[in-house]
Amino acid sequence: MSKIRSKDTKAERLVFRELKKRKVYFQKHYKKAIGNPDVALPSKRKAIFIDGDFWHGYRFSKLKQRLPQKYWLAKIERNIKRDKNYRKELKSKGWKVLRVWEHELLKKPDKTIDKIVAFLSEKRKN
Repeated sequence: MSKIRSKDTKAERLVFRELKKRKVYFQKHYKKAIGNPDVALPSKRKAIFIDGDFWHGYRFSKLKQRLPQKYWLAKIERNIKRDKNYRKELKSKGWKVLRVWEHELLKKPDKTIDKIVAFLSEKRKN
């Protein structure tokens, strides 16, 4: 468990490297926005969360069947609820939020990075 990172995961490093390569300005782990988005553009009020499949409950209903320990199920349920609240609060403050799953980045990195770049370069509507 001590090897599991909350920052600079393999998926995050992939995104950071590609965004820098494409000369896209961003801030990592932006602490002034609730939830500390992994990638943020504060001036455009855009936030991206790069979520690990296991810890953030991708296909949680299937995971419930395979994971017998109630502690882990409760932890993942809390993570899902917290993530939803963070997105809701950011949106209420005028932020646009994009959620990217770890499996998307690892299976189709180019397509997912293109989606992120398109999201970040959209013009802000007032």
